[in-house]
Amino acid sequence: MAKRSKKEGWKAKKWYNVLAPEMFGHATIGETPTDEPKKLIGKIMTTTLGEMTDDWSKKNINMLFKIYEVDANGAQTIFIGHEMARDYMRSLVKRRTSKIDANIIATTPDGYKVRVKPSCFTVRRASHPQIKTIRQMMHDIVTYRAKELDFTAFIQEIVLGKISSDIYKVAKDIYPLRRVEVRKTEIVYRPKEVVKIEETQAVG
Repeated sequence: MAKRSKKEGWKAKKWYNVLAPEMFGHATIGETPTDEPKKLIGKIMTTTLGEMTDDWSKKNINMLFKIYEVDANGAQTIFIGHEMARDYMRSLVKRRTSKIDANIIATTPDGYKVRVKPSCFTVRRASHPQIKTIRQMMHDIVTYRAKELDFTAFIQEIVLGKISSDIYKVAKDIYPLRRVEVRKTEIVYRPKEVVKIEETQAVG
């Protein structure tokens, strides 16, 4: 009886395409089943940027989305952050070198606050003054770009590597670098009007 009930429960479920937000072209990021669409609200979905773009050079970039609405087109999401694959980040750490991390809160003109965590990997071990200078430089570049760009453009520059490239070009003149990555982002504040729209759509 229990087995039959479980099987019937799965038959009652419908599969929904999960769509990335407009900033990522409404790309399909997966499928998820439910017997009641409202149960999907708040569910976190993870995919890689490589899967979203068919560019496997970006397979180490994990993208996180949260479902806020289910409609006739599928499950709609908002972007909540990204994170570089841990195995990939560990592979960048070498002996007798320095890994320089920063933890930055950047604010965009349209009111978003984003926690940005870039990392610089040096060719050899850097001195304390050099590490301090590079960390301040990362802060300056990230906060400056955030002030110049809206939320969508800022996030796109991060996940597509433009911010990392900008940091590398400046930091390599302070001390030789092997690599720069933005290892993680997290949306820590969304404008109230945006949150209100999402909540209205979720309820409606």
